[in-house]
Amino acid sequence: MTGDLLVIAQIAGRRCALSALDVKSVIELGTITPIPRTPAWIAGITALRSQALTVIDCRHAIGIAAGHDVGEWPTDHRAAVVADGGHSYALLVDGIEDITTAVGEAGQVPGGFGPDWSRVAIGMIETMVGPALLIDLPALLAGPESARHEIEAAA
Repeated sequence: MTGDLLVIAQIAGRRCALSALDVKSVIELGTITPIPRTPAWIAGITALRSQALTVIDCRHAIGIAAGHDVGEWPTDHRAAVVADGGHSYALLVDGIEDITTAVGEAGQVPGGFGPDWSRVAIGMIETMVGPALLIDLPALLAGPESARHEIEAAA
């Protein structure tokens, strides 16, 4: 991990890191068209050069948006475009800060972040711009429903 490039984004007021290998581009979000009967973390679809992108609301995907005022975390209307499993997604984040380098390995997520963050974070990583939560992209894309299904399966 040391020396790997990371895209630093703000999600729900926290500094988060995505592997730059996963991020294809950063875009200004245009119109987001809602999709009926989709989970709350899927904000809708948008277009990028005639390609449809599923827009993932990262706050909802983590499971922390409920009970928070939407205006609590301002957004700059940019999204990180990622691909997973042959599908393209636009990650709706509060803002994109920087592209930087990891200066260490991912360590344990400190207490106080809660189970929602622990589910989507690989660990805390030190970067050239400070510490950040290293995000597990597949866990984020799976949304909070995956955690609920895991709990039900264990019961």
